[in-house]
Amino acid sequence: MTGINKVSVVGAGTMGHGIAQVFAQTGLPVVLVDVNEAVLERGLAAIRASLDRLAKKGAIPAADAAAVAARIKPSPRLLDAVETDLIVEAVPEILELKADLFRKLTEATEKQTILASNTSSISITRLAACTDRPDRVIGMHFMNPVPVMKLVEVIRGQLTSDATLEAVLGATRRLGKTPVVVQDMAGFVSNRVLMPMINEAVFCLMEGVADKDAIDQVMQLGMAHPMGPLALADLIGLDTCLAILEVLHRDLGDDKYRPCPLLRRMVAAGLLGRKSGRGFHTYAS
Repeated sequence: MTGINKVSVVGAGTMGHGIAQVFAQTGLPVVLVDVNEAVLERGLAAIRASLDRLAKKGAIPAADAAAVAARIKPSPRLLDAVETDLIVEAVPEILELKADLFRKLTEATEKQTILASNTSSISITRLAACTDRPDRVIGMHFMNPVPVMKLVEVIRGQLTSDATLEAVLGATRRLGKTPVVVQDMAGFVSNRVLMPMINEAVFCLMEGVADKDAIDQVMQLGMAHPMGPLALADLIGLDTCLAILEVLHRDLGDDKYRPCPLLRRMVAAGLLGRKSGRGFHTYAS
């Protein structure tokens, strides 16, 4: 991978461990950092399970699965992530959390290190302003599940350089992904289109237009979606959906992005979707 020979991923949750896996599958050493050691252990277990599934399907040799896992070095220490060419941030969708992380990474890394965010809605320009190298800050918005989905939205901040963009486009293609360049607007393209659909499905449920299964079936059978919007919200995480809608509502100032009250109540109740075992649908543990 020209120019990028070592990668670090900060955040070992659903997106972070998937990002670490796909980079390791290209042969690169990857440092996977999470200050929460329980999350880190779950992330590593998820990587091993994913690689085992690929091996059983014949998508990769069994020996390769072990080799890929061995390339991923887990650590609870942020400083273990800094000696690298590219750092991909994949912490929760909270501006203050991401901004603080970018400040810390700026202080600890060399100026040539590219700092990328997997944010699904937050301004790359705003995150870049927390650093001393806004030209080296970029968005890499992977889709869930990362090992399967081909798209990566690549987001240019106001001051992202052409060299940074080209390096990240090359890295993305070497992952076997398709990069699509978009500009730095709230929600980018994917969530500016997707989240209002999910939000409207929640309004339909709250207002009694149809039950959850009927709403999902309409979109699956009538619109050829692989899963319904409520099931998709469960997969993404209802807390993440709410956070994205709040960014869209705040930054674009349009009430069409106002989060549905039912979505707020479910998040407050801890009904977050697949990761909590129950959201709009119920999932076996």
